Amino acid sequence: MSLSIRVVRNAGAAALAALILPAALASAQGKVLPCPSREGSDRPSHCEIREFSVPVVGSALIVDATPNGGISVRGWDRAEIQVRARVTANADTQQEADAIAADVRVLSDGGRVRSEGRSWVSQGGWSVSFEVMAPAQHGLTLRSKNGGISVTGVHADIDIETNNGGITLSGVNGEVRGRTNNGGVQIDLSGDSWIGQGLDVQTHNGGVRLSVPDGYSAHLEAGTTNGGLRCDFPVTVQGTLGKDLSADLGRGGVPLKIRTVNGGVSVVRK
Repeated sequence: MSLSIRVVRNAGAAALAALILPAALASAQGKVLPCPSREGSDRPSHCEIREFSVPVVGSALIVDATPNGGISVRGWDRAEIQVRARVTANADTQQEADAIAADVRVLSDGGRVRSEGRSWVSQGGWSVSFEVMAPAQHGLTLRSKNGGISVTGVHADIDIETNNGGITLSGVNGEVRGRTNNGGVQIDLSGDSWIGQGLDVQTHNGGVRLSVPDGYSAHLEAGTTNGGLRCDFPVTVQGTLGKDLSADLGRGGVPLKIRTVNGGVSVVRK
């Protein structure tokens, strides 16, 4: 399919992108995915921003940032999807960095957003990170190998997987699953109870922090293998409080599961 793409290149990309964004999108998202500063770096690099729309199809939007790139998704009340992709490349020469970036293709087909580029670069590399505005009730499948993933204000089924990168969730509901191998987890709940089937987020190496409003009701299952466990709320513990906690918050409710192997777990008042 053909895409309408706007490209902003190199220095000053963030500032120029802010000028050309539709006002409603800029207001809703609050920031522009920036190109990194080249100040203090003597390695030639290239950065550009590509923008396009994606049709809402199927039950979930798939965003694949592998092999290198992060993903940020925010929910909104429009029946459309807007994507901003940041393409970066570096090499021994500016000409080569520009050429590597030019070979990167950002693709959208069948409700899936992804990128392709050179499979092997001798003295350099490339990455694509995605910033997405999507309908708040539309499902998400988000993948990366080297990059963090964040979701804000989405009330639908969410499936997250990355290898090296943290997971950040704010104001989400639905059936939410998340996995990372190396990275911390931050979850910020909103409202007075979880709406949907529940939450199950795990990391292997990294801490987990769950921020909970006063008066929130859910069933909490939290655990760590090598780390401490802290809970700011009075709870009736089922079993022994130590490395694992199974307890009701407020009136109880759907299960919220958070776990790490190497790291601490904190359940704090919002």
